[in-house]
Amino acid sequence: MLGFLFARQTGLDDPLRLKRAESTRRVLCMELNQDRDVERIHGNGINTIDIEVIEGRYMLSGGADGVIVIYDLENHSRKPQYTCKSVCTVGRSSRHVHKFSVETVQWYPHDTGMFVSSSFDKTMKVWDTETLKPAEIFRFEGNIYCHQMSPIAKKHSLIAVGTKDPKVQLCDLKSGSCIQVLQGHRGEILSVRWSPRHEYILATASADSSVRLWDVRRATGSLFALDQHNGDRSKASFANMAHNGRVNGLCFTADGLFLLSAGTDDRMRLWKAASGENTLVNYGKVANETRKGLKFAVSQGCSPEFAFVPCGSSVAVYALHTGELVTMLRGHYNNVDCCEFHPDYQELYSGGKDCNILAWVPTPRKPDVEDEGQRSTTAESESTLNPAFEDAWSSSDEDG
Repeated sequence: MLGFLFARQTGLDDPLRLKRAESTRRVLCMELNQDRDVERIHGNGINTIDIEVIEGRYMLSGGADGVIVIYDLENHSRKPQYTCKSVCTVGRSSRHVHKFSVETVQWYPHDTGMFVSSSFDKTMKVWDTETLKPAEIFRFEGNIYCHQMSPIAKKHSLIAVGTKDPKVQLCDLKSGSCIQVLQGHRGEILSVRWSPRHEYILATASADSSVRLWDVRRATGSLFALDQHNGDRSKASFANMAHNGRVNGLCFTADGLFLLSAGTDDRMRLWKAASGENTLVNYGKVANETRKGLKFAVSQGCSPEFAFVPCGSSVAVYALHTGELVTMLRGHYNNVDCCEFHPDYQELYSGGKDCNILAWVPTPRKPDVEDEGQRSTTAESESTLNPAFEDAWSSSDEDG
């Protein structure tokens, strides 16, 4: 790290390279924090969590008990050991509570005054954070598996919704109604993800083994369906199958250039978002037995990037572009259902059927010992670094 600091100070290196190297180091030394607890509120498994991006301070959780909780992640006590307390709860005593399992919660991307939840009670509710009352309720004919608002949209306020119906529903926050359906899938919709790069591009995953990308401005159908064999018909029994089982997880990289998918064929695949090309990264067997959506996360600000994937009672950490299994984060007593990466601090929060939310944080850096040999040349300094800190980033990637 001294080599990076010296290179930055002397103007020999880009400041972003230091930032990415330190972010990578922090992810690689992540472990369960024994000093930080998250208050246990849910009486049943935790299906979904989300951290707001405005302050990076408040976290939502939704459980199989229908309960929604808002936590404050900030350490107000300033003591090393502390508990992240719940700020407020939509509990079983509330007349507005979901009747059945909450499958997805999401903060409104531009303001913490609102969040959205969807449930197996066939409703999606838009909540006023101040009053904890629904400002709008969307009702559907089948169970809702997932929903998402675009993290970057300025020209639309659409929520993509996946239900037991093979049609993807697009609901408009402004009008309070479902204004469009996307037809093409033949099975229930298990995951929906908006591109963080283009506000009109949506990826959807289905029980029919397919992943489709859409431009929601077009009414003629999807842009394309992903094909695990990249068009090689000699290998494909069915055309345009992304997996050989239900596809129940999707996640874009932060730059929107790649899309990671997970299926019940125990495989993950990394795709180029622009072309739909399968990059053929081999992650090995990734156990995936859930019949619902698999909620995994991808790191931000690291080089290389990492994927955090629930795997039984552990969270598996993979190098995104090589497929290497870096480590297994163990601490839950039952299956992990969801995880969320906090890019401000390179922390991870995971929720599981044991009703716990665990915080995984980087271990503190050991003091560097500075000597004349380390500072003599930048090349010599960087050669002493762990290979994991070698940055694969170039300025053209950031500008793109």
